[in-house]
Amino acid sequence: MSDVRQFTVSEEDDGIRLDRWFKRNLPEANFTAVARMARTGQLRVDGKRATPGDRIEAGQVIRIPPITPEEHAPAPRKQVRKLTDEEVAFARSMVISEDPAAIVLNKPPGLATQGGTKTTEHVDGLLGGLVDEDAARPKLVHRLDKDTSGALLVARTPRAAAFLSKSFSGRTARKIYWAVVMGVPSIDDGMIELPIAKQPGTGGEKMHVDEENGQVARTRYRVIERAGNRAAFVELQPFTGRTHQLRVHMAAIGHPIVGDGKYAGQESYLTGSISRKLHLHARRLRIDHPDGGRIDVTAEPPEHFAATLASLGFDAAAGDLEIEDAPPPSRTEQKARAKQHAKQVRKERRGERRNRGGGATSRRR
Repeated sequence: MSDVRQFTVSEEDDGIRLDRWFKRNLPEANFTAVARMARTGQLRVDGKRATPGDRIEAGQVIRIPPITPEEHAPAPRKQVRKLTDEEVAFARSMVISEDPAAIVLNKPPGLATQGGTKTTEHVDGLLGGLVDEDAARPKLVHRLDKDTSGALLVARTPRAAAFLSKSFSGRTARKIYWAVVMGVPSIDDGMIELPIAKQPGTGGEKMHVDEENGQVARTRYRVIERAGNRAAFVELQPFTGRTHQLRVHMAAIGHPIVGDGKYAGQESYLTGSISRKLHLHARRLRIDHPDGGRIDVTAEPPEHFAATLASLGFDAAAGDLEIEDAPPPSRTEQKARAKQHAKQVRKERRGERRNRGGGATSRRR
């Protein structure tokens, strides 16, 4: 492997990260090799220096320098466990919508989205059951908390995964949640703007409102119906994607989600026959489709959620409110964007000055 090689990015790889392109198309180049190429400026896309995290587009040309023998050995591939017939049937039972680019699942509560140190049963481990054995394994493009139920999007192809992931990170996807909360908010239609950070001492397992060091977080809530002063059926729309955002925000304004003992303890439980499970459900997902048009899917609530709605006299049919355009960015967000823009401008100007200086030196030589 002593020759410089060039590859043209295919339509299938449009939008993915450069390091993902290597794993998919050139697995013999391990992480050490890719990092060295980038660090030394030899890794180029359309003639420009590139980094492993850069997104690539169809038609671009990737220049790859020689790879040294010690960098040539790929990392061992992770063995994927073969699913049982029961697991395949369960995976298929979650599907509520599918097409050649994407699959939408209705995730049940109690099932983790991805695995972890002590988590062996999760949606990610079941994705192989959604396609034929010889087909590419689908890929998650966003997450739901283990105890949150509802619409979960899965991409069938790398191109779709890149497109849909970008929609989530760019906040063009709209996610609508249903929740039953303790008490009734005094404002029927409100916006919660409270920054969120990891709570110290919890190992990152718990979040909290942190006005000084937290990340910008915005949640809109709309009260759908009330059960006296006891509880309310609400719609929640996150306009940012912080961990546990909806749970933290509702607890912070004094109306925790029913069953959320993690953030409200005993204050999150209703008496009587109401389930102690978390009452948070991803009801609707609307996102642009990779091939044009939109994916717009609703997921039916789980049994415990539906039973609580009926027990409290709430009408589920009243919960599907019209989706409105996203509200303008908050002042905090505007300041953060302005600060980032100014930082980028300063960076570009420094680069221009260095280039001019380099050019002058070359002429003198």
